[in-house]
Amino acid sequence: MEAGELLERFEAFVASEGKIESDSWMPDAYRKTLVRQISQHAHSEIIGMQPEGNWLTRAPSLRRKAILLAKVQDEAGHGLYLYAAAETLGTSRDEMVDALLDGTAKYSSIFNYPTPTWADIGAIGWLVDGAAIMNQVPLCRCSYGPYARAMKRVCKEESFHQRQGFDILVTLCRGSDAQRAMAQDALDRWWWPSLMMFGPHDGDSPHSATSMRWRIKRFSNDELRQRFVDVTVPQAHFLGLRIPDDELVYDDTTGHWKFGEPDWDEFQRVLAGDGPCNAERIERRTRAHVDGAWVREAAEAYAAKHVAAPAA
Repeated sequence: MEAGELLERFEAFVASEGKIESDSWMPDAYRKTLVRQISQHAHSEIIGMQPEGNWLTRAPSLRRKAILLAKVQDEAGHGLYLYAAAETLGTSRDEMVDALLDGTAKYSSIFNYPTPTWADIGAIGWLVDGAAIMNQVPLCRCSYGPYARAMKRVCKEESFHQRQGFDILVTLCRGSDAQRAMAQDALDRWWWPSLMMFGPHDGDSPHSATSMRWRIKRFSNDELRQRFVDVTVPQAHFLGLRIPDDELVYDDTTGHWKFGEPDWDEFQRVLAGDGPCNAERIERRTRAHVDGAWVREAAEAYAAKHVAAPAA
């Protein structure tokens, strides 16, 4: 069958909501788009363990520590699910990890910001995981089957993470003046980076249109950002917190909240490696990778002896 006919059949199959599997024919560009997106998603889960791991030994109670420990463990699991999904496309985990450590691959810009207070952990759960849920639930209907199936479990766990973060902020906002001020300060610092998580405006995104045509994505960056604002602003009002946006206003004619413009120059700086914690995050991830080499070597040796060897 000619390449043009294969592509035509592929486009028609995806448009009819068919699921592409690892052994299905797919265009090289589709494969490359998925490897880039899924691996960046996996990297974000792994790097995202660091800002919260910063508080594992300092959580304000044993209960909070246990919850946070479970959450960080969940994020590690999400990274593993996603690396495994990307591997079905013919790339190796070693290649993906090497690309992260040498700076070739990106991860979400949001994880390059510091967590100086306990309220930051609440803000990450409420805002960052809330934005992730808004972005990732549609991925459960992604045209690539292994990615869609991995996302179903990821999204179920992320919903708990979002509630955990919101619960932290509810507790702080019902506490002392100092605790409420801590919660407001965290919102002030995390609001705009959370809006940037959805990526640049649709017209400025080099991948968005193609990903939507191939049913990898279901909604545009701007649509998802608007949904996030519409859902989150009433939650901030419930907490008694102020969204740090002087342009925020409810539009009765559209039923949506109008909001200001994120600092896209900052977004590009952070993506380019000039964020507050970029160097720290990669240095720590590199050190962990080097320190864990003996575990990988032992696992490979065991597999070579007990798994790969033919039965006697």
